[in-house]
Amino acid sequence: MVFWDVDAAATLARVNGDPDDPFRACIPEYDLVFTYGGGPPVIAGYEALGARGCVPIYNAVDPDVHRPARPDPRFAGSLGFLGNRLPDREERVQKLFFQVARALPDHEFVLGGNGWDPAELPPNVRWVGHVYTADHNAFNCTPRAVLNIARESMAAVGWSPATRVFEAAGAAACLLTDAWEGLDDFFYPGEEVLVADDADAIVEHLGSLDDRRRRGIGLAARWRALNEHTYAQRAERVEAALALSGREQRPPQRREEGL
Repeated sequence: MVFWDVDAAATLARVNGDPDDPFRACIPEYDLVFTYGGGPPVIAGYEALGARGCVPIYNAVDPDVHRPARPDPRFAGSLGFLGNRLPDREERVQKLFFQVARALPDHEFVLGGNGWDPAELPPNVRWVGHVYTADHNAFNCTPRAVLNIARESMAAVGWSPATRVFEAAGAAACLLTDAWEGLDDFFYPGEEVLVADDADAIVEHLGSLDDRRRRGIGLAARWRALNEHTYAQRAERVEAALALSGREQRPPQRREEGL
């Protein structure tokens, strides 16, 4: 019996904050817990609550879906960000995207996703609304760089790369991401991804990003993703964890007389 937690950070915070949470008693009963990322902190958190085993499974790239595409004028700009407006990410978007746009008034920025109010955006940020999955490759390949901004809870825990990270890598886009623990387990900072702690660092990256460097970063990220971060490889990890758990839980077989 396996429990798969798609928001382990929130689950652990809730259970640790309430000794009477009914889920607390269930955790030791599962043969295995899979989580939607989270790395060592999430593993330690679940094991402290009595989990028999905890295995993070991360987002990945689908080579048949996430691939380079022709640029689309709708998404042209110096920096693009694709993400819905969410309460635990909005403040980080303000600091790492809108603040950068205000610092670079001569640059054009492109924003995709639901929930944003055009009246609240800096004048050089163009909101293109919802970007359908079929257009994600074009969105990633058109701006000079694309920005990933983690949700607050995911950034606090670390080891939680968003789907967008691997989509951008699969498209050989130049990805610029906020800093979070565990990032270098997935992509090498400065070689396969650009990392920034604040708006000033993003401004600096954009100022030094020539065509040769951004293409090199994108191609290096795509190579890494296709070799180490595909959904087929994630599936193999799931199957291996299930097989190991099954062997550990299976009672020893007794030899029958006469056989």
